[in-house]
Amino acid sequence: MVDTNSVWSRTRATLSEAASLTQDLSVDVCVLGAGIAGLLTADALLDRGLSVAVLERASVGSGQTGLTTAHLTAVLDSRYYMLEREQGPEGAALTAESHTAAIAHIEQLSQRAGLLCEFERVDGYLYASDPSSESELSQEADAAIRAGLHVQAVEHIPLPFASGRALKFARQAQFHPMKLLAGLARRIESRGGRIFLQTHVDAIETGIPAIVHTQRGHQVRASSVVVATNTPINAIFSMHTKQAPYRTYALAAPVRRGVLPHGLYWDTEDPYHYVRMAQAPEAGLPADREWVIVGGEDHKVGQSDDPKSGWTMLEQWLRKRLPMVETPRYRWSGQVHEPADGLGFIGKSPGSENVFLITGHSGNGTTYGSLAALLLSDLVLGRENRWQHLYDPSRKPLGRSSLRRFAHENLNVARKYAEWLTPGNVDSVQEIPNGEGAVIRRGLKKIAVYVDPAGCAHERSAVCPHLGGVVHWNGAEKSWDCPCHGSRFDAYGHVLVGPAKQDLAGANEPARERVERPSHYRS
Repeated sequence: MVDTNSVWSRTRATLSEAASLTQDLSVDVCVLGAGIAGLLTADALLDRGLSVAVLERASVGSGQTGLTTAHLTAVLDSRYYMLEREQGPEGAALTAESHTAAIAHIEQLSQRAGLLCEFERVDGYLYASDPSSESELSQEADAAIRAGLHVQAVEHIPLPFASGRALKFARQAQFHPMKLLAGLARRIESRGGRIFLQTHVDAIETGIPAIVHTQRGHQVRASSVVVATNTPINAIFSMHTKQAPYRTYALAAPVRRGVLPHGLYWDTEDPYHYVRMAQAPEAGLPADREWVIVGGEDHKVGQSDDPKSGWTMLEQWLRKRLPMVETPRYRWSGQVHEPADGLGFIGKSPGSENVFLITGHSGNGTTYGSLAALLLSDLVLGRENRWQHLYDPSRKPLGRSSLRRFAHENLNVARKYAEWLTPGNVDSVQEIPNGEGAVIRRGLKKIAVYVDPAGCAHERSAVCPHLGGVVHWNGAEKSWDCPCHGSRFDAYGHVLVGPAKQDLAGANEPARERVERPSHYRS
């Protein structure tokens, strides 16, 4: 039977069991999110002598960090030759420099602090899926070398299947994300940082100090707030036009240890695929086996007619190329946000002086999490950083290709709002099978109906409380997914993934969402 959690989820590494916030608190910095970006940033701020509190809606690593495939790389989804056109040669060089520094930061931290997270330096390979993409690799090699990366053209990759020519990027890395978080949480708490779990943030009140409001009524006053929640829950509109949410899929299958060389491997297909090897023996492997992890088959959130096909296509891809692997034992999916100009957003939230955010990581969330720690530990203290303009959240897409992507993604969102006028997926609750969901129209309203395995119907408003998109049923993961900005809710309407902060409203209630409030506002 295939486990639908990530291969990291069953680690026996001791994770923080911190309590929830039960009283008001004042600190220098309040960090929202206990994933890799949040905990690495909190750790870096403690290094600077600041008092820090981390608030997490669920548990350590329960968000996208627990669903990553944990590549640490300076090889980006956006090619360096495209970055040169968009950001200029200096911008491309700073991109390579910052991502290389981010990998080194985790390596040095794991060694210095004794964080046993299976960190391993490996080579990365970007290879042509067919001869037509080899010219793209030639452009990329030249641009990456100009940007300062160590790149070598090779005839094929070390994996035992036929590939086109490839680029070898030296000294990339991989690691066990949950073991890193376990060590980071212990390190933060041992140095006076405070972590509060099961603490749902309801709103951020900007001003000096900023006030973080939690769902249970407690407040955290802070000189600065860092929003490290994968997608920002504070910038209700400004950031979501500049990035698009995608679901991405992964499988883990056993293979005999030593058969396949460790490395990071990416093809040039669209959607693309990638491979790496991992140990993770606590996930149920004997000593003579290790994991092959394959990922890809991305699609926009809420915009797949058959979400299960992502895993099906990955398994077919894997078996065709690596037939020696055994039956996959884990399959999972995560969420990534693709920025229009190919670079993530790290810095001051637009319109705020003391609220900072981290988002737009594409498929490189773990590397960006480390990069964010290096950058924000300067910005929070008001210090200049040579990378800050490159990743500034207030920037606008300016290059030709980024403007095309910006227009394409926002037109896609606009079309989804037209679903307010369409019929439901079915005409009545009786048409919905047990264990499934569908949207029905009831007069002017659209209702999200989930029929549980016992046949009981559960109705919620189908309107996403973020910005009013109509949610879609995801039968693969039993969730309601918003196709506009990527919010996700469980079958009963409880929020799983932002930017929404509130659950789906009751079927007869208006959808409401509390937004970031200026300092002069009082409810």
